[in-house]
Amino acid sequence: MDDIRLARELVAGGLNAGDIRSAVGDGSLRRLRRGAYVGPDEWADDLTQVHRRLITATLRQGHPGAVVSHGSAAVLHGLEVPQVALDTVHLTRDRRGGGQRRKWLRVHGLPLPQEHVAAVDGVPTTALPRTVVDLACSLPLPDGVAIGDGALRLGLHPADLSAVLTGVGTRHGVGRARRALELLDGRSESYGESISRVLMLERGLPAPEPQLRVRDARGVVVARVDFAWPSLGVIGEFDGRIKYGLDLAPDQDPAQALWREKLREDRLRDLGWQVVRWVWADLENPRDWFARLERAFGRGRPVPA
Repeated sequence: MDDIRLARELVAGGLNAGDIRSAVGDGSLRRLRRGAYVGPDEWADDLTQVHRRLITATLRQGHPGAVVSHGSAAVLHGLEVPQVALDTVHLTRDRRGGGQRRKWLRVHGLPLPQEHVAAVDGVPTTALPRTVVDLACSLPLPDGVAIGDGALRLGLHPADLSAVLTGVGTRHGVGRARRALELLDGRSESYGESISRVLMLERGLPAPEPQLRVRDARGVVVARVDFAWPSLGVIGEFDGRIKYGLDLAPDQDPAQALWREKLREDRLRDLGWQVVRWVWADLENPRDWFARLERAFGRGRPVPA
């Protein structure tokens, strides 16, 4: 991943500032951030990969003693983060205050005991529990829960999060982080499912059972669903994975996958379930989605789970 070319290295190789501007203009160099470039074949459209390169460029441009943290640490740990967290590289120095904020960089001044630091791919990074707590303190509650759920799926134990949360004291956002940790559930299988669960809770809707295996009268599993309310006869499905094709094998036809999904939903309805689906756009503007769920709750009848 260290294919970044710093401006000072390009100058040492014989280019001047005008040459660099021309190379960017004709596409033979792509600008990552001020003073850092990659070749056109090394550019990645995937925002996570771009952010990894931004981390590398930032560390090569200085900041000794700083540790990669917050959303940048989450990327290195393999956690999914909201897109807004990929716009800025985050570093933390072990001190109180004295942070910096620039267009591409945020340096936090926070106490950072050694046990909160790990090495990821040789890069000093906040350990996974500290990363989750930092983000739970700084992001909206649904995102903090979604990131924490992702860490549980990676094998993190909730007790490790509680220990870090106790150790960070009374910093800004700690109350929100405490609430996020109370809501974690590693059964959520995607970021969107976690966001959905928190939004439904904030709306005051009945708590669903995640990842329920629905069986027919013979006890055969018909489907495993994202959310279920057996006492209300309602199933909820977040369609983010299908929408972006993330569940498809390379040789799978999306049309065939959608047809199989329709047949699966028909079987669920034949068993007496009301089925409500939603996508990312519904999470961004949930009013209509909530109304559809509430109508389904009103129509539904208890179904044996």
